[in-house]
Amino acid sequence: MFFILVIAGLALLLAWLPVDLHFGRAKRLRETGYSPLPRRKGTIRFFTRGSELFKDYFTELRHADRYIHVLFYIVKEDALSQEFFNLLREKARLGVEVRLLVDWIGSMAIKKETIASLKEEGIHFAFSHKPMFPHFFYTLQARNHRKITIIDGKIGYLGGYNVGNEYIGGHPKLSPWRDYHLKLSGGSVQDLQDVFLKDWKEAAGEDLRNHPIYVCEEATGPAEHQLVPTSGYLLEETCLELLKSAKDRIIIGSPYFIPSKKLFAELLACLERGVSLAIIVPGIADHPFVQEGSYRYLRRLIKNGARVYQYFNGFYHAKTLLIDDTVCDIGSANFDKRSLFLNSEINCYMFGPAQINEAEAILENDIKASRELELSVLEKPDFGRTVKELIARALSLFL
Repeated sequence: MFFILVIAGLALLLAWLPVDLHFGRAKRLRETGYSPLPRRKGTIRFFTRGSELFKDYFTELRHADRYIHVLFYIVKEDALSQEFFNLLREKARLGVEVRLLVDWIGSMAIKKETIASLKEEGIHFAFSHKPMFPHFFYTLQARNHRKITIIDGKIGYLGGYNVGNEYIGGHPKLSPWRDYHLKLSGGSVQDLQDVFLKDWKEAAGEDLRNHPIYVCEEATGPAEHQLVPTSGYLLEETCLELLKSAKDRIIIGSPYFIPSKKLFAELLACLERGVSLAIIVPGIADHPFVQEGSYRYLRRLIKNGARVYQYFNGFYHAKTLLIDDTVCDIGSANFDKRSLFLNSEINCYMFGPAQINEAEAILENDIKASRELELSVLEKPDFGRTVKELIARALSLFL
């Protein structure tokens, strides 16, 4: 009897999970509206090393005199994180308004004592995307994967880096960490601000979106670009538009390559019409099954003429899409189903020739630091890999 009850309970659970996921996502689509933002003019600086990024980032935080708004997916409890926390405490003591928003799942490492001490210093702190009923399973999976900072309405940051020692070479297996991050000025800083304040309202229940202090200064520059915030939808559509526009070449960089059916079909269509396709992925994995989850797609793409490069000079965590010489996308979104259908993300599409040329040079260097993945390797019989691929296929939305 007990065994029957256990089986019945598991059956009900398995039946409930997809229902919860479906209705939870439908509810979020109704409540959260994002659309592509206008093209802006400004300045853009690239960072590909964590040590250089955080040196610049911490310097700008020290120079803040009005407010600091920060959103990260992951903030750890380690030396770099403590330096980050101490900087925020120092600025709060000096009267700078500080808001820190972190994802509930991604930043679970932050201790209660740390949060209490931040609040005691006057820092406004909140967790984003806490699991909640009635759609508990969906909200447990839908994470805020954005990395956003706005300083005094003048400077913004976004990209792939989080806050922790591993991002500056502190992880023995994943070092050096390879990622892309952007520092922005110009009209898109207001766009970053608006996305942050919308996320803050959802997480903290405080609506600051029409407060005059958060109207960013109007600045311009030579770099034409556009921010694209997404939240479980819109990302697939914008990626499809970019792929369909490709005439000569596509370069994709992503630590997790698990495309949707539509994106995979379009990649095959691109190859069929003569567009070259290069994909950069990590040579080592930081999570179980993510490599095996990519193999069935990579196998078919290589057969159809794509070239796949596994990066072995550390861990490749960059998220980028380069189309011809017309647009380069760098942001927080991976080329996977989780970013497409579950997470909140933000990407920057760059159209200026200087930015595209710089991105191209970075990508070419990363390809040189990689090994090309041969089809014979993926087709060689391997029982363990086959089992992992089957598991990854079943879990592909959540990897």
